[in-house]
Amino acid sequence: MTTIPLREVNVATVRDAIEQLCLDANYVAADDVRAAFARAAEREVAKLGQRVLLQLLDNMTIAAGERVPMCQDTGTVVVFASIGQDVHFVGGSLRDAINDGVRRAYTAGYLRASMVARPIGTRSNTRDNTPAVLHLDIVEGSDVELIVFAKGGGAENMSRMCMLTPGDGLDGVKDFVIETVEIAGPNACPPVIVGVGVGGTFDSVGTLAKLSLARQVGSENPDPELAALEAELLQRINALGIGPHGFGGRTTALAVHVAIAPTHIASLPVAVNLQCGPAARVRRLVI
Repeated sequence: MTTIPLREVNVATVRDAIEQLCLDANYVAADDVRAAFARAAEREVAKLGQRVLLQLLDNMTIAAGERVPMCQDTGTVVVFASIGQDVHFVGGSLRDAINDGVRRAYTAGYLRASMVARPIGTRSNTRDNTPAVLHLDIVEGSDVELIVFAKGGGAENMSRMCMLTPGDGLDGVKDFVIETVEIAGPNACPPVIVGVGVGGTFDSVGTLAKLSLARQVGSENPDPELAALEAELLQRINALGIGPHGFGGRTTALAVHVAIAPTHIASLPVAVNLQCGPAARVRRLVI
């Protein structure tokens, strides 16, 4: 029997990576985000909407240059960790290391601590933005991939999910997505990126929608049917006229990303997770 050697990864390496990813996610807009804003500013016909987009681009430049947050809401840290099955962690607890990385970033980086220990009752602040929300997935190989979101509360609060029935069909999914963005209006800090999950179960569809936001902004879906759906939804959303920060215009969303999963014959779960465009703060690293 062939024995596959395990690759040892010290959790301190993960801790340091999480710290840097948290800082970069809050300080530096990714290239795909900046490019999407620049394209939107060129296309926007509403003068006030265009002015907002240009100001947000200036804000990105200032934040990166001065190493200050792009937004005062530095978010809940959500970590998707894909761990190769040939990896063995040493040096302590992986979960503790991830939270320590968050703690270091938000303390040393002077980022706002937004997490409360109990959602009801005292709602006392943890003071270091921990704990992170951690999703673990075991995959083949010996790599560790980390995806870090700094998920702002405004856009997250306007996200929704619904257990549709199969009879509602594709039209029901479309209507729910459009309705969600329309209800959100300016409260999600548009222009938004719209993550849509369809399928799975009640507990998994929201995660599916959120993970879809990790795609490069505006990249084409490899599934032609889903690519067509994304294009239609983006056109309908931008026709709502909400515009940048709700001031009107054709740029309510920068992109729509749809992900699907197998589901029960009696079910049609759908979730919409909104990501505020000005702080589309997602970072990815492979260790």
